[in-house]
Amino acid sequence: MFPYKDDNPTNIFPFVTIGIIVLNVLVFILQLISGGDSQKSVYAYGAIPHNILTFETAQPIHPLLTLFTSMFMHGGLFHIFGNMLYLWIFGNNIEDRLGHFRFILFYLFCGVAAALSHALTATGSIVPMIGASGAISGVLGAYLLLFPHARIHTIIFLGFFVQTVRVPALIVIGFWAIIQVANGLITQGIPNQGGVAWFAHVGGFIAGFLTIKLWQPRRVNRW
Repeated sequence: MFPYKDDNPTNIFPFVTIGIIVLNVLVFILQLISGGDSQKSVYAYGAIPHNILTFETAQPIHPLLTLFTSMFMHGGLFHIFGNMLYLWIFGNNIEDRLGHFRFILFYLFCGVAAALSHALTATGSIVPMIGASGAISGVLGAYLLLFPHARIHTIIFLGFFVQTVRVPALIVIGFWAIIQVANGLITQGIPNQGGVAWFAHVGGFIAGFLTIKLWQPRRVNRW
């Protein structure tokens, strides 16, 4: 399934969602133009589990700061495209529900929770983790809880046939979550391997799902 938009209207303009997308794209462009230094920047500002848990590092910044810098870096065009597409589809509704400032804090919180989840499940790894996937997973968790019946326009590939359908968010995001958990369990215990940080997705998703109600502003009764 390949979602590309939803039927969930908003009441405010998603300045923060767009701003995060623009910032990620700008950082990705800087990575591209840095040429041979791109790999160095990944090791300098990516979230390395061993360094985060031990504070032992030769990185130019404190390991805890990489919890934030890593979520604005990406490993390739498809990586950033997929992440920003999901953020655009689902982020505006969470921003609409929380407000601009709370959404910034919520997004960063989920990103940090995701990176820590990955670190705790790969304690000895010295492979840097980068990408907005963990933070966006938190957005998906929040969306699933708040808008489970919202219709998501999704492309389904059936062999040589392509079908566009409107599917409830519960199915689209639920299917995505099952894939993350399954792949995380399959790859658990494989040390120092690059690829997808599945448990970062799982951790971010759980953080967003469990805490979104706490982030919502209190409603004031008016007489």
